[in-house]
Amino acid sequence: MERERIINSARGLEKADLVIKNANLVNVLTDEIYKADIAITDGVIAGVGNDYSGKYEIDARGKFVTPSFIDGHVHLESSMLLPSEFAKLVVPQGTTTVIADPHEISNVLGLHGISFLKNAVEGLPMDVYCTLPSCVPATSFETSGFDLQSYDLSMLIDRPWVLGLAEMMNFTGVLNNDPVVMSKIELAQQYKKRIDGHAPQLSGKDLCAYAAAGVSSDHECTTPDEAIEKLRLGMYLMVREGTAAKDLDALIPVLLSRNTDKCIFVTDDRHPHDLKPHINGMVRTCVEAGLSPVRAVRIASLNTAEYFGLKNVGAIAPGYKADLLVFSDLERFEPELVLKNGNIVAQNGKLLYEINTELQGTARGSVNVRWIERSDFKIKAPVNDDAAQVKAIQVIPNQLITKVYDAKVNVVNGYAEPNLDDDILKICVIERHRASGNIGRGFVRGFNLKSGAIASTVAHDSHNMVIIGTNDEDMYRAAVRLIKLQGGKVVVNNGEVLAELPLPIAGLISDKDYEYVIKHCDDLNRAAASLGCTLNDPFMAMAFLSLPVIPEIKITDKGIFDTARFDFIDIFSDVK
Repeated sequence: MERERIINSARGLEKADLVIKNANLVNVLTDEIYKADIAITDGVIAGVGNDYSGKYEIDARGKFVTPSFIDGHVHLESSMLLPSEFAKLVVPQGTTTVIADPHEISNVLGLHGISFLKNAVEGLPMDVYCTLPSCVPATSFETSGFDLQSYDLSMLIDRPWVLGLAEMMNFTGVLNNDPVVMSKIELAQQYKKRIDGHAPQLSGKDLCAYAAAGVSSDHECTTPDEAIEKLRLGMYLMVREGTAAKDLDALIPVLLSRNTDKCIFVTDDRHPHDLKPHINGMVRTCVEAGLSPVRAVRIASLNTAEYFGLKNVGAIAPGYKADLLVFSDLERFEPELVLKNGNIVAQNGKLLYEINTELQGTARGSVNVRWIERSDFKIKAPVNDDAAQVKAIQVIPNQLITKVYDAKVNVVNGYAEPNLDDDILKICVIERHRASGNIGRGFVRGFNLKSGAIASTVAHDSHNMVIIGTNDEDMYRAAVRLIKLQGGKVVVNNGEVLAELPLPIAGLISDKDYEYVIKHCDDLNRAAASLGCTLNDPFMAMAFLSLPVIPEIKITDKGIFDTARFDFIDIFSDVK
């Protein structure tokens, strides 16, 4: 029996399958580092101590052995990669477990999207657990492909690979005891599953109510004060370092000055360029800032496992899964070896495990748009003058939060036009799930395009089609190209497609390898830069402009939304 073999290996009565000898063991349970052998049998750590022998032995020669890393909250779809390609990038960096929130694909394909991803993660050298999307759609102020209710989630909540309810973005619904929201919370509590949070800038008594309702974490903290308040109330702090939202540097003072037992590393949304390094890069940054290496490793491993109730994961001790990393030093945090279930799956940054990339199952076409015309991009001005004042969306680099910018735009033949001198561009969101004909129209500042247009079907959270441009013709042509691609990203100038990335799976995911996706992402960014764009990743920034749960002003297929008022606004009214 497997148990007998493990016990006999632990006692030294028979050889272990593998022994890592002469290791500097990083013990996140006791916050110390010491010399030891690590005996592994049947993928489990059987014993830790001295003089173990194995059928196969690795002499660590004093190198450091840590538990492997866990990403506590990630949208796999945001990488635009199939899970197999995602694993090829992150496993060699030391991440062997991820907690995935299939929120993005669920907004497009509903339960079928979750099923598609579940099938796609089978056979990977990486454990993929799931938290069920709590807000599909995130609000009633946008149109998504599906509307997942508690009875939909009840079909999956008891599965062992489901660890909880994903980020509860509708904190207003929680505070107001909305019956739809509360039924989902009650479902998770009934099955004793975690409830993750998403509550940017929520504070005081409202935050107390949010936590008291059962929400136990948050990954939207951008300042130390916000993070400390949530830690004080017993919530887990998910420290995020994504592509668009980079909060680690701002929150390092909290990690250095407070108890870190309730701190977790997450990536949330990352493009493929930013998957190397992965969680190991966050660990390195913290150590460079002065955090103890053992504490940093614990945040990246045991803390996350304990939060989600993953038994015998995240530490090096008898009975724990043999998911281990071997480092030559605790400064660079570049794994020389990555072990999953006691097997070496990566070495010196290269994956050794052969992944079956054949897709199990398919996803239907998801770009369903009412016939569009060039005139659909026009914005009627309320005045007959040659200029008008509008409220524009002001992008803040490396933040999801936006601000209201009081702008002056040109009026031509009764229609408001961009003002390139002040970087005021037109933005439209076209509903692409139900051919409803909904189009939200407004203005945005921060992209600095001088000509052309950029467009994408990646637009959080409902993933409608978002187009930003300097003129209606290029915006129209960009939208038409996305429809023909059945989803993706595109840059157009003077009617010509300069660069594109097809994303045929739900309009979110490529069916190509990561090299293809990275190359085409580079091409897109270079093409946008050639048109004057000053943002490093304009497509990631654009993707969050339609997310009405993030302050301060956003745009959906239904119009311009002000989160302070929690309602739509007329961009021409109330201008200071």
